[in-house]
Amino acid sequence: MSRSFVRIAAAPVLLAAFAFPQMARAHAVLVDSTPKANETVHGPSIQIHLKFNSRVDGARSTVQLALEDGSVHTLELSSQATQDEIVTHADGLSKGSYSIRWQALSSDGHLTRGQIPFLVDK
Repeated sequence: MSRSFVRIAAAPVLLAAFAFPQMARAHAVLVDSTPKANETVHGPSIQIHLKFNSRVDGARSTVQLALEDGSVHTLELSSQATQDEIVTHADGLSKGSYSIRWQALSSDGHLTRGQIPFLVDK
């Protein structure tokens, strides 16, 4: 094999190795939350705190609370203290199962979604 063929063949592999980690970091990935998935919390009021691996556009992101009866309530977001966090709260929660549904818009325009189930014991 000639050296030029090896260089040409290796170029796409090197490009992919450097390009894909950048693409993975482009999405806002949830790295921590309060409450955590499947955690039991005390009600009737809770603070919801979502931390991401990158900046998110708080004005274009949403957080909803899904109740056991299937109803979904959109929660009002607090102003962002840091660019990688979304904070809100839920009031009037009784004992039962709930789920936080979030949608975050990263600074580069990628939209990510997730769900965090949790329980309220009081």
